[in-house]
Amino acid sequence: MATIDDAVSTGPDNPRPRSRRLRGGLVTIGTVTALLAAMGLTVLGLGAADNAVASYDASSWLWSAVRGELARVNGVTARVDTRTEVPGARRHPMQVTQTDRLLVLRDLNTGQVSSLDLATLQITATTRTTPGLGVNVALHEDAAFVVDAVQGVVRQLDPRSLSPVGEPIRYPPGITGGSFDGTGRLWIAVPSEGTVSAITAAALPAKPASPGTAGGLSPKQVETYDVAQPSHELVVSTLDDGVAVLDRTAGALVTVQQGTVRPTKLTMASPGALPARTSGPKVPVTLPGERRVLVVGEAGGEERAFAVPGTGDRLSPAVAWAGRFYCADEATGALYAFDADGTLVDTVKGKATGPLELEVRENHLFINAPDSSTARVVDDKHQVREVNKYANDVLGGDPPPVAPPPPPPKRPRVGKPSAPRSVTAAAGNAQARVSWRPAAANGAEITKYVVEGAGQKREVGANQRAVEITGLTNGETYRFSVHAVNAKGAGPSRTSNPVTPTAAVPDPPASVTAQERPDGTVLVRWPAANGQGNTIAKYAVTATSAGTNAPVGESPKTELVVPAGELEYGTQYAFTVVSVNDKGAGSAASPVSNTVVPFAAPGRPAELRASTVANQPGTVAVQWAPAEPNGRPVTTYQVEVGGRTSEVTDTRTTLTGLGNGQNVTVKVKAVNEAGAGPEATATARTVAEPRVTVTGSSATATAATVTFTVDAGGGQATCTLTTPGEPAKSGACSSITMSGLTPGTAYTFTVTASNAAGKGTVTRAQSTDALYGIATCHNGAEGETATYCDKDVSGRNGNEIFSVTRQDNDRQVGWAKPGTRLKAYCKKSGDEVYAYIYNNDKRSTWWVQVEYDGKNYIPWAWLNLEGGDNINVLPTC
Repeated sequence: MATIDDAVSTGPDNPRPRSRRLRGGLVTIGTVTALLAAMGLTVLGLGAADNAVASYDASSWLWSAVRGELARVNGVTARVDTRTEVPGARRHPMQVTQTDRLLVLRDLNTGQVSSLDLATLQITATTRTTPGLGVNVALHEDAAFVVDAVQGVVRQLDPRSLSPVGEPIRYPPGITGGSFDGTGRLWIAVPSEGTVSAITAAALPAKPASPGTAGGLSPKQVETYDVAQPSHELVVSTLDDGVAVLDRTAGALVTVQQGTVRPTKLTMASPGALPARTSGPKVPVTLPGERRVLVVGEAGGEERAFAVPGTGDRLSPAVAWAGRFYCADEATGALYAFDADGTLVDTVKGKATGPLELEVRENHLFINAPDSSTARVVDDKHQVREVNKYANDVLGGDPPPVAPPPPPPKRPRVGKPSAPRSVTAAAGNAQARVSWRPAAANGAEITKYVVEGAGQKREVGANQRAVEITGLTNGETYRFSVHAVNAKGAGPSRTSNPVTPTAAVPDPPASVTAQERPDGTVLVRWPAANGQGNTIAKYAVTATSAGTNAPVGESPKTELVVPAGELEYGTQYAFTVVSVNDKGAGSAASPVSNTVVPFAAPGRPAELRASTVANQPGTVAVQWAPAEPNGRPVTTYQVEVGGRTSEVTDTRTTLTGLGNGQNVTVKVKAVNEAGAGPEATATARTVAEPRVTVTGSSATATAATVTFTVDAGGGQATCTLTTPGEPAKSGACSSITMSGLTPGTAYTFTVTASNAAGKGTVTRAQSTDALYGIATCHNGAEGETATYCDKDVSGRNGNEIFSVTRQDNDRQVGWAKPGTRLKAYCKKSGDEVYAYIYNNDKRSTWWVQVEYDGKNYIPWAWLNLEGGDNINVLPTC
């Protein structure tokens, strides 16, 4: 086993010897117990999860604290394709650690650690740790480490068995770091010593050890470097190959790459910050208090410094990505992008403030605002796209994407078979009975067994593992050897115990009965046999089925329970029993028992999927593949949801009455004669009532448009726009325009979105634009026409205004001087008025309601509407 004594120690100038550090002991019980359980349940998905929702396709899981849920964001499309809720975690800060196949969450408020099964999108286990910072899980490919920074303990886990791998590596308390570089080394800084060291994971054993056991190889502390004076404050950022350590006390950055230590003195007057991981050769050091970023090059030295716009000190550590540096301002939500020379090339204004998490994953930069609904994705071409983490129609309970087919299994190494197991012989009268357990086939099916002894050679079929050897001489001792044969040849043989045939053999049992039991076992019974003067020491039981004859066990009693799984469920079996006395002599075989068919409860229903039913309230649809019947036909399936259980005979059903907008867990069990088998689970979400958000409104003189967004709640929404006194208008669930409105009028509009679960409404105030007309009367060229429009005179005249839509002298309310601008409301039919030469021979029965000593009417013949004089734009009064 490698030890810490093997570690390499170097320094930037004069390397000093490192003190020996012992390994052993345990990480604090609360930490290890909790994280072992969480990690174990996560990596149980290394098979199915690996293929179901693995994140190697440019995706990342992002946290949304407000809703307490994870969103899987596809970096290529900048869209959410999966959402899943974490129970009891709303508005909690959450640490998310992920690789392509593993996902572990830690709730900082409660200390609860949760694991997400990527195959089913469900939280498979939860456990408690001490709340707050101090413990984290580091993941790289299939290597998992628990880093207890407070205790200074780093332990590797075997994700297949949940057992520790070797011994932990112990440091002085108060370590920092605990992230992997691009080559798979875990870097730990020890401020109390001023050192940084690299740990490599131990190779996992060929077979996982039992949970809770340690042994085999251990992780190694392979490198140790002096990077600062003892007790300096250190911050760690791992590189593509190596580590960068910021000495905040001395104002220096030290990079360690391929054994070379390069210190760089920085021009910093305030504490600096580093991202946990730096991509590329240049390391950005962010000085939030100065709103500056310093860049250290691959060869060392401070290459440049640039200022970040804005005020305040709430800057996230700048992240290097694809030749640029990205720095986020948590106070404003803005994202600033700088080129390699430190020139500001892009500013993306944010919609949310608060913590911002920047992480380079899968050839994309993911920028998450955990306290808001938005995130951003930056590709390697520097295209920045916004992501709505609350996107609809990708609900956590919807069927996950169809898993790609698993890779073909590796062809086993083919070789000769192993030796058979448990070769035993029992003597009879001038004969012996030889039986054995099967040999390992080693990649090529066994074709036969060969039994040799007493000068005889017997070949028997692969399923015949018991044979009677006759023609022996009583009183003579014999041994028999058995070997298996496959396409690669004969395997090694195994020799039986010595036996001596004799005429003094016991009688066989007179009868044998067998009973299959619901737990998968088979109970075989027989009456005691006559030992013919000798004591019966044991009974050997052989099971016979179509083409098969194999021993299933021995018993000193008159019964034997064949364990569950020993016999194939659904296959017919009968049994014979041989009595064996204390001299080793065996009887002939008993009569054959009755036939039984072993059975057990059904297997777990396969491929269970639950999905939202968009057009029905409180409803989810469930379907699955048939369960393995295990020897008895499946009669029903028990489907449980919300504490209610129903039984169905089909492999699909629709569940109703679940409430609207509910995340529900569906459990399905198959039932046969043996009872209910193990359950399969899936989650889905019922349709929720729509939620409407108005994004804007606008108006003309006679129409108004309201724009809005609709969260359809997983359903199919229809939308209408209403206002008092007007008929409702239906339209797209994004924008609806209502026409026929009165100009210059204040309206309150209601947007209603409806789906199967109900309605969501929101109101918006919007006034129509005012519409004006010009009172128009142009004098003629001569005679009376030359003064017709000058003033109000007895008899008819242009521009007269009435309280009714006819020229009634008793109802005249006034006269508008030509050129007067009048506010128009609506049109109304009345007496025909002819304007003659005074207004271009305009003739009409339309009258216009205008603002003149209240609301009164002027013939349209005397009023030219602005904007084209189109009477049809006015609604009818």
